Amino acid sequence: MNAKHLCLAALLLMAVPAASMAADKIVHLPFDQVVAEAQQTGKIDGTVKFYLKGHSPTGDVTVVNDNVSTNRKTNAFNKKDDATCSWVLQSALIALQDDAKAAGANAVIDIVSDYNDVVYSDPANYECHVGFLMSGVQLKGKLATVK
Repeated sequence: MNAKHLCLAALLLMAVPAASMAADKIVHLPFDQVVAEAQQTGKIDGTVKFYLKGHSPTGDVTVVNDNVSTNRKTNAFNKKDDATCSWVLQSALIALQDDAKAAGANAVIDIVSDYNDVVYSDPANYECHVGFLMSGVQLKGKLATVK
C-alpha cells in the first residue's frame, strides 16, 4: 500500500469517532401533535389517553401503576430532527399503550421526559435527544383508569 492510501485510511479511521459523536442535541417538540398523528395513522387506537404532567384528565382517576417507563431509539442518519423525534415518540406511545392495556388502564398520566434519569417536565412539549446516528425519547408516567 502506498503512502497516499495509508494517509486516506488514517483520515477515515479518525473521522469515524467524530462522526458518531457529532450533532448530539436536545430538542423540545409539541406532544399533542404527535399523539394526533399516531391516532390518525392507526399506530395507537385512541382507547388509551396520554396526559403530560401539568394536564390532568377530568373524572375519577385511579392509579394502577405509578411507575411506568419506556426508552425508545430510532435511526436519525440524514433525517430531519422533527421527523425522527415524531417517529420515536410514536414508538414510545405504542409501548405505553400496550402497557396500559395489559394493566387494565385507559390512560397514562403525569408523563415526563426522563432521558438518562434527568426529568424534563412541560405541559405541552416532550424532550428528544438527537444524535448523528440515533434519536431517542425516554418517558415515564403513571398508568391509570379514568371514569
